[in-house]
Amino acid sequence: MTDPRTTHPAPAATAGEGAPGVEAFGYHQELKRSLSFTDLLVYGLVFMVPIAPFGIFGSVFQASGGMIALAYAVGGLAMAFTAASYSQMSRAFPMAGSVYTYAGRGIAQPVGFLAGWMILLDYVLVPGLLYLIAAVAMNAIVSGIPVWVWLVGFVVLNTVVNYLGIEFTARVNRIMLIGELIVLAVFLLIGVIALARGEGNGLGALTPIYNSDTFSLSLVFGAVSIAVLSFLGFDGISTLAEENRDSARSIGKSMIAALALAGTLFIVQTWIAALLVPNPDTLISEGDAGGTAFYDAAEAASGHWLYVVTAVATAIAWGFANSLVAQAATSRLLFAMARDRQLPSFLAKVHPTRRVPVNATLLVAAVSLVLGIYMSQRDDGITLLSTLVNFGALSAFLVLHVAVVVHFVVRQKSRDWWRHLAVPVIGFAILFYVVINAKVAAQMLGFVWLGIGVVVLVFLLATGRRPVLAEEGK
Repeated sequence: MTDPRTTHPAPAATAGEGAPGVEAFGYHQELKRSLSFTDLLVYGLVFMVPIAPFGIFGSVFQASGGMIALAYAVGGLAMAFTAASYSQMSRAFPMAGSVYTYAGRGIAQPVGFLAGWMILLDYVLVPGLLYLIAAVAMNAIVSGIPVWVWLVGFVVLNTVVNYLGIEFTARVNRIMLIGELIVLAVFLLIGVIALARGEGNGLGALTPIYNSDTFSLSLVFGAVSIAVLSFLGFDGISTLAEENRDSARSIGKSMIAALALAGTLFIVQTWIAALLVPNPDTLISEGDAGGTAFYDAAEAASGHWLYVVTAVATAIAWGFANSLVAQAATSRLLFAMARDRQLPSFLAKVHPTRRVPVNATLLVAAVSLVLGIYMSQRDDGITLLSTLVNFGALSAFLVLHVAVVVHFVVRQKSRDWWRHLAVPVIGFAILFYVVINAKVAAQMLGFVWLGIGVVVLVFLLATGRRPVLAEEGK
């Protein structure tokens, strides 16, 4: 079979100053290098969604026994160690493919395939999850339009934007981010004023960060396994490594900056919302079946108009902004795996003028559409997709931490004990504890997906589809 790495002419574009470029690893530069540090930062923030807790507030509040700010703080800490490991690997291997590339080159190609396979559970499913949440939210506001119609509209709109090229996607990202931050600022301002007036539990209450009546480590980490859904996306920045025009260091820096900013916003907004929840004990005991707990808190602060504003903002943020970048990141992962002959070669096709992985983009749209419509018919559709997305991502992150140690300490004989040993070991330990405290259903379905991946890997190896990974400088 022809090696897809040699079938396309190499454009003149190279990596930013200090970056080795994909040619050093046996590939041609096909994607367009046009993204700055700011573009990458905005991309990561939009992918995480500054108002992400709006949509899953009730679930995390119940799971944490009301200590939702603590759950987000612990989740942010866990992701900080993971971002540090991503930063190290993105500098060593500045290519698209995220953890698939890092584990494959940092440990061994079969391990990379399985890591990529596990994070596919996140990347391929998350656009469908986002579309579904947004469609359900819009249906709740405009009930005359069915969920599936909203879902189709979001999918088509995002696919067109991504098809027009990464630069156009970046411009749309900036506009969406500004809109989300305005809505968040309005909620925070009105929420603080309401609490200062004595509404809710008042500004001085510490229950969102610690409640002696409900606290336990297993409870908090179980809630973290749900809350991390809001953080997923900072890693998507790594899939744009071949479209970054600056130094390879920009990838890691933008990840850490996006994570720090988003984490701070998550903690602040959930703390204020938790203090405004009308009936916290009822929410903990009965849950949030309708997914409206955050909007109810907003309504308690200033009336129904803020309920509507926060609900619509959530629908647009999840269904358009977040889904847009999720689709872009997923298509780059599929492109990288197909380029290495680990997925069908048609997914490695790049549009000749727009320089985007066109077939991979269309496939993600099709999968999201079918999956979203199917899951919309299930009562547990959103919950099932959420648990699968989180389990796939966290499993891949565990492999990432191992890759840092193997590549730098074992192979490169690094003596940077903090960045190349302590950070990945601590990050691994925190995430492992989160995974074992996740829902049993997520664990079972995740291991089934892993089993399928092992079967696919054996088939690929048996049919001689193991890629030849060139080393830098060869």
